[in-house]
Order: sequence, then structure tokens, then C-alpha cells
Amino acid sequence: MKKGIHPENYRLVVFKDVSNDYAFLSRSTAETKDTIAWEDGKEYPLVKLEISNTSHPFYTGKVKMVDTAGRIDKFRTRYNKKSETKEAK
Repeated sequence: MKKGIHPENYRLVVFKDVSNDYAFLSRSTAETKDTIAWEDGKEYPLVKLEISNTSHPFYTGKVKMVDTAGRIDKFRTRYNKKSETKEAK
């Protein structure tokens, strides 16, 4: 392993998914100003995540329904207007 190319500031950091309050402790070099008291009673830096494996639809199997019918209808009305103007010319 080459000397001097790897970060030296690895430390324990808590990563917390804000959507479902799931948190885990890991080593990281991520910079943060927030801290949190962990289960062992010690304070650790806190990195807030918007999504993790406990909230991502791929891992949970829960699919979020998207209003595709509305999008398709909007596309069709827009396309029909353009084709009508071409036919009128």
C-alpha cells in the first residue's frame, strides 16, 4: 500500500436515516458538525441520510406509486395539439 495517499482521520461516525430513524455506527472520514449520544453512552459525530437500505424501495419491496396516467394523458394532449396544427397547415 502506498504511503501518504490514504486519509488519516478515520473515526467512528453514526449514520442516521431521517425518514425512519434507523441509525448505525461505522468508520468514516465524513465531516459533520452534529453529534449524537449512541447506545454505549458516548458522543459520536452524526451524518444524516435521506435514504438508506431500510427506507429504499428496492430493499424494502414497497414501491411508491407514481401518477403515470396523468403524465401520459398530458403527453397525449400535447402531442395531439401539435399533430392537429400540422394537419391544418
